[in-house]
Amino acid sequence: MLLARRWLCTGAAPASHRAPRLQDWIGQYRLEGRAFRARVGAESPLVGRAGTGLEEAGLAGWNLLAVEQAGRFGQRRLRSPTRRLHAGDVLLLDLGDPRIDAGQRLAALGLQVLPLEGTYFCGYANDIGLAELMVGANSPLAGTSANRARLRDRHDLAVVGLRKGRTAEVRDLADEPLEIGDTLLVAGPWPAIRALGSGADGLILLGMPSEADEVAPAAGRAPAALACLALTIMLMVSGVVPNVHAALLGCLLMGLAGCIDLRSAYRAIHWPSLVLIVGMLPFSLALQRTGGVDLAADLLLDLVGDAGPRVVLAAIFVVTAVFGMFISNTAIAVLMAPVALAVAQHLGMSPYPFAMTVALAASAAFMTPVSSPVNALVVGPGGYRFGDFVRIGTPLALIALLVTVLLVPWLWPLHPAA
Repeated sequence: MLLARRWLCTGAAPASHRAPRLQDWIGQYRLEGRAFRARVGAESPLVGRAGTGLEEAGLAGWNLLAVEQAGRFGQRRLRSPTRRLHAGDVLLLDLGDPRIDAGQRLAALGLQVLPLEGTYFCGYANDIGLAELMVGANSPLAGTSANRARLRDRHDLAVVGLRKGRTAEVRDLADEPLEIGDTLLVAGPWPAIRALGSGADGLILLGMPSEADEVAPAAGRAPAALACLALTIMLMVSGVVPNVHAALLGCLLMGLAGCIDLRSAYRAIHWPSLVLIVGMLPFSLALQRTGGVDLAADLLLDLVGDAGPRVVLAAIFVVTAVFGMFISNTAIAVLMAPVALAVAQHLGMSPYPFAMTVALAASAAFMTPVSSPVNALVVGPGGYRFGDFVRIGTPLALIALLVTVLLVPWLWPLHPAA
């Protein structure tokens, strides 16, 4: 999790052909040094006040983005700043007026400054997001100020940046008049940001950072999700129910526990892989019925059949891995599994080590970016080239080959028990 947050904060993806990241907007709107994290002391005058009325208590020129509290299992929990504050609450504050002496003002209000992870709350990217809005031609907010727009009361969002044309304003934006075409940078919880897509108050949602697609929609349900996963694995290992039933039971428990909803489950399906598997199954069946599988098995046995079973396993691994360099690893597993089983039948040996060899070889898709959807997904964000996969993946594939040939026949004996 910490590594993921650091990646979100650094914005290491190449600048070309990608959606903006939080770090991009932090630089464009000059938000560095504006984020503060402070704990409310027992004697603070803010205790008992609502988060929307802190200007009268001495926090004029600040934006309260969220209130952090300790949750269960050591997790932090963020709640809306509109509720009343209590001693021990941690405030996530944006300093909107650069003329304010932050340290002196916070100390005077009984607030203890705490360390902040990342740049401008990007360590909280799973809870707090940014979005760019434009004041439309028919917006009633044109001519008013950010303070009078009352976006906090209406949409639970705070205006933290303003651009007129290409220039970002760095002064206090509370009383800055808004004009048609101005670009606002707002901060707040992701659900509130997504709700702006309906065009409320004549504000046009220009875009959200790429982190919006990486946000866990139910982060608070992580313990329940882990429990469902552990139960599913236990059912699979114990063999009490078939693996398919165990997986379906885990999915149902995830839904009942509120870990995922129907829309999120539908979006999580990788349809290209599903269509690929369904499309390759008839092709594999056709090879079996037309004798193509037996032909491939005979060819493989003619080449290495007399060299011993471990050499045959190595040959199956190499053929599967080589074809897997250019064909999806899922598809090559569907194609090679019948061939491996036919080879085992011809040799009079157990099918289990041969099938496991295909599974491991198909999973050793390290050598090209097209051999696996996982590889293809990281090419763009990582800025990798084809040669990077060859240079790193080839030694890994050789290691996997050696381990497979040595351990698979030991774990799954080649000769079936009598």
